[in-house]
Amino acid sequence: MSVLVAFSVTPLGVGEGVGELVAEAVRVVRESGLPNKTDAMFTVIEGDSWGQVMAVVERAVEAVAARASRVSVVIKADWRSGVTDAMTSKTESVERHLAERA
Repeated sequence: MSVLVAFSVTPLGVGEGVGELVAEAVRVVRESGLPNKTDAMFTVIEGDSWGQVMAVVERAVEAVAARASRVSVVIKADWRSGVTDAMTSKTESVERHLAERA
């Protein structure tokens, strides 16, 4: 089983620069020990169950909420049986298809 979740956490009402608060959420994800990747828009985390992954997302949101009175959260999930390492294998599949056409 693979549960991939892409999420973003945006603190509201704290001014324009939110990088320091967003870093608190990313720190929670990285400390979870689950495979993860952060880019300019989302953090992706992968686990073996919905509960495992969503517990990390909840802790990340709580870390931001500790310093912001309002938090906006966007979540996209891919729940798939019979798959492991989906975060890496999905990207490798796309890269392989791109290389075939090069």
